[in-house]
This record gives sequence, structure tokens and C-alpha cells, in this order.
Amino acid sequence: MPKISAATVAEHRAIQRRALLDAALELLAEAPERAPTLGEIAALAGLARSSAYNYFRSRDDLLRAVVVDMFPRWNARVVEAMNKITDPGERVLAYIDVNLQLVAEGEHAIVGALATFTPQAFTDESMLAMHDDLVLPLVDALRASGAADPELGAELISALLHKGTELIEAGRGLDEVRAAVRTALATAHP
Repeated sequence: MPKISAATVAEHRAIQRRALLDAALELLAEAPERAPTLGEIAALAGLARSSAYNYFRSRDDLLRAVVVDMFPRWNARVVEAMNKITDPGERVLAYIDVNLQLVAEGEHAIVGALATFTPQAFTDESMLAMHDDLVLPLVDALRASGAADPELGAELISALLHKGTELIEAGRGLDEVRAAVRTALATAHP
């Protein structure tokens, strides 16, 4: 019987599963253009390839779990930054800033790679709901700032963020893109 490295079997399994998720993220961050093999992921996590199957049915299953793991972490960073600010308008700007920062840090490139490698992971209802949850803090901040249609405003700001994401991933600087987005918003809402 294999030796466990935690107080309980459940804790051991959680640690091993987390190690596989972290290893997959690390490999995707290093080379987002290539899907890592299950053997590469397991080796980086310190496990045998066959042991990875105790936690995930396949590489696609593991990559889908990475997607599911990333959304709450992304959302938590955004919400944490927004919660430090009381002014609703500044909260909107914090939403934009943190999202662009995460893009600059490479998180979005990993999501993009995962969408290429496991497109089915982005099509089920739970995944769409998680993506929609990412916009809720923005809608709330717009509502608090008195926006007539906070959902529409959130869609438009999301479109601006999407373009900002493309620009950052194409090599434009974070500060340059952040300033341009803020200028566009200030011009639209003086």
C-alpha cells in the first residue's frame, strides 16, 4: 500500500490532486502553445503517470479541472481588490485594473490555451455560469454608481477589456493599455 503524506487519506488525495493542478498550470504557463501530456504533468507533481489516473480520467479531464480551478481564483482577486474601495466609480476602475493585470501576468493566455486544448470545457452550463459570475462584481459597482443600465454598461466595459486583453497579449504594455481604457471610459462618462 502506498504511503500517504497527510493525516488522512482524504487530505492526502486533496494534496495530490492540488499538485497535479498546479503542475498543469506551471507547464501551461511555460508553454501555452502546447498541451502538456498527463505523464509530464504527473512527473512535475512528483507522481507516476499511472497514479494521475487515480485523480483524473484523462488529460482532458485534468485540463478541464484546471479551468474550473482558475475561474474562482481569478474572481477572488478581482473581488478582493474591489472590496478595498468604497467609491463605486473607483470600484469599476479596480475591476478593469485587476483584470488587465491578470492578463499581463499570463493568466488569460493559460485560459486561452485551455480553450484551444479542451473547448468542451468551456461549453457546459456550469462553465458559462462561472464566466458570468466574473462580471457580477462589475454590474454591482455600476449599479451602485447609479448607472441606468448596469448590465449593458458591464457588457460594454467587458468589450473594452477584451480589446485591452488582445493588445496586452500582442505586446502592448499594461500601463499603456490601462491608461487608454481609463481615458476611453472618462471620455464616454465625463
